[in-house]
Amino acid sequence: MISSSEEDFELELRSLPGVLNVGISHAENGIVDAVTLFVRDQDPDAVRDVAMHVSSLYYPDVTVTVEDANRAPSVHGRDGPRVALTWTDFNEKEGVSEVHLSFQGQLGTGMSGSGPLIGGAEATVAALRDLGYEIPCYLMAVNNVHTSTGWPVIVTFRSLADGSDRIGIAQAEGELESAAKATLDALNRYLSVQTHLEP
Repeated sequence: MISSSEEDFELELRSLPGVLNVGISHAENGIVDAVTLFVRDQDPDAVRDVAMHVSSLYYPDVTVTVEDANRAPSVHGRDGPRVALTWTDFNEKEGVSEVHLSFQGQLGTGMSGSGPLIGGAEATVAALRDLGYEIPCYLMAVNNVHTSTGWPVIVTFRSLADGSDRIGIAQAEGELESAAKATLDALNRYLSVQTHLEP
């Protein structure tokens, strides 16, 4: 289980403009010793300067690398297909959020009546289950947080197996899409290694 300070560190890095993914590696003693950020539509050098400042507040000796996602190799060698968010909609009259996902030509649909913020996360989980994934986590919190660049949504899941937390953050057009993308961000490391189940 990662420490709360490491969670805060990763969240701050993920909230930087243009950051798509954050990789963290540890030394043998368990201390964070290197981070790699993948960015799109931002100057990698400018992002690195800000990331180095953020890193110095948590881990003064950490090495910071920033890669342009348009030119970088796939993260951790994962060349396989990923679950993609294809469509979101909030029916204001009925108060229902709807999320559509796709994976290798299959479509998954999920719905929730919990509004656009919490409902976005719940509908995304329902769509993942519709695609055949088992999600051994439960939703703990969905929040939007004011930053200098807007209102990203942070989603927290807790594992049923070991009690560890999975946190995702995303900022898109509206709470529903942000919540859906943050949910996929929170679960993407799990989804990338789980064997996909046929629905």
